[in-house]
Amino acid sequence: MSQTHTTLPRLQFIDARKDTWHTLGGEDGPISHPTPAPNLLLSLAQWHAVRDTWPQGLAVGVQFPNDADIETLAADLPRLALVALAFPKWTDGRAYSQAHLLRTRWRYGGAVRATGEVLVDMVPLMARTGFSEAVLRADQSREAAERALGFFPGFYQGDVQSAPWFVRNRSAA
Repeated sequence: MSQTHTTLPRLQFIDARKDTWHTLGGEDGPISHPTPAPNLLLSLAQWHAVRDTWPQGLAVGVQFPNDADIETLAADLPRLALVALAFPKWTDGRAYSQAHLLRTRWRYGGAVRATGEVLVDMVPLMARTGFSEAVLRADQSREAAERALGFFPGFYQGDVQSAPWFVRNRSAA
């Protein structure tokens, strides 16, 4: 029995100082109705305010809160180049489930970014659940995070990138 799995690029680490995606804010807080421009990373409320008028083909991303139902974004996924999922605390893992659902249930092919309290120890599970990008917390080492991706060469359970270890290593007998 053959299983089809998504092949995702290796998890990339984003330097927040050099990020090509940008948010909009002013002296009084975020702009509620942003003017379309490439590579805007909008809050969910901002996206809802402009999605009906947002130009087709203009790259846009959404910062999605971890306490919201990711299914509410499903209809918009074909228009989104990036979905940024929040880890408000490193002990709160709801964003893992959101990423997994984006990749497996809705076959989302755009970038899924981890933001917030992102620690090196979280990186292997992020890669397994469908994240393609991570913005590490400022005190975390990118080199250590890259090493962490190689700690576990295989898993018994399947993930969004590969079949389970026992399927991939089945003997030809």
